[in-house]
Amino acid sequence: MEPLNTWRDDTRLTHGGRDPASHGGTVNTPVYRSSTFIWPSAETLPRYLRQADDPHLREHIYGRNGNPTTAAFEDAVAALEGGFRSLVMPSGLAAIAGTLLALVRGGDHVLVTDNCYGHARQVFDRVMREMGVEVSYFPPLLGADIAALMRPNTRLVYAEAPGSNTFEVQDIPALARAAHAGGALLVMDNTWATPLFFKPFVHGVDVSIQAATKYLVGHSDAMLGVITTTEALYSQVRDRVRLLGYIASADDAYLGLRGLRTLGVRLRQHQRSALAVARWLARRPEVLKVLHPALPDCPGHALFERDFLGASGLFGVVLRPIPEVALHAFLDSLRLFAQGASWGGFESLIRIAHGQRAFPDGLPPGHLLRLHVGLEAVDDLLADLDQAFAQARARHPDTDTQP
Repeated sequence: MEPLNTWRDDTRLTHGGRDPASHGGTVNTPVYRSSTFIWPSAETLPRYLRQADDPHLREHIYGRNGNPTTAAFEDAVAALEGGFRSLVMPSGLAAIAGTLLALVRGGDHVLVTDNCYGHARQVFDRVMREMGVEVSYFPPLLGADIAALMRPNTRLVYAEAPGSNTFEVQDIPALARAAHAGGALLVMDNTWATPLFFKPFVHGVDVSIQAATKYLVGHSDAMLGVITTTEALYSQVRDRVRLLGYIASADDAYLGLRGLRTLGVRLRQHQRSALAVARWLARRPEVLKVLHPALPDCPGHALFERDFLGASGLFGVVLRPIPEVALHAFLDSLRLFAQGASWGGFESLIRIAHGQRAFPDGLPPGHLLRLHVGLEAVDDLLADLDQAFAQARARHPDTDTQP
């Protein structure tokens, strides 16, 4: 059979993490619910124990270190990302925290994009600072000029493209060059684009993180994270996250594998539908600005065009300022856009975008919302938003005429 790394992405999605001959001919890798694995003899035990030091060994000795189901998911994701190997984690936040705990020590300095995921910011502000790590935030569009912020003890630059809630697109290759020139690593959250729409290691990233809960699982039914690294960093990251007891269940890894099989077709529909909704919203009088990286007026759009292969279904929108009662009428009357904290599943979601970051310069003051466009028919989604705007106008007739 042709090697996985020579196939195109849609073929990798179909065949990655699958080896029917090793599992009794089953099309899907089975769920291995096992805490304990039996080694053949006392003589073989040292080889099994060496797996922690040799990244090329894949012997299973205890469930906390993984099993055939989690290994299959890791292999499939690594092939898509273009990294050396992946590590399955119990959540996206665990992937963030585990990566930082593996790579950063007290006395180090880290540079963090100011538009990062809110809970990642809490890890930096609380866990990292309590460890004695110096944390500085930089404007997301700084690009190569980040070099001026590098210090002798800068160990890591943390990027997210596009950023949470405000969706600026960062110059990842420029950040990589500046980080590497200063002796630092570049870590990136690649959840929004997935490895189908952004190839992190092609652009100089050292560690790629995903909340696989989102698009990789795709069905809103599993908590899962994944870390993918270069070969040089794999053993260091693996040893630390497994020492801390981080691992995902075989059941959730199985759901991740199931989600990968349809990721390509799902993501392409998310992209088409979200762009249609975003363009419709941009024409609405109630809307001040749509924050979608594929639209020309989104900050960093030229970088998106240069580096990304597509757009997913998540974007932001700024509504004109209206009383809270009208905003709540809009949100509460939606039938297809449910209010929820996650995204990346088959269903459409909306929420008020809360975060610890100040409202960015250049954005008009208003109500910042985050939308995830699911797999429903676009016309039904637009009708849902239209009737919700009507409900807001009923509570506040000037909803669409505010200066």
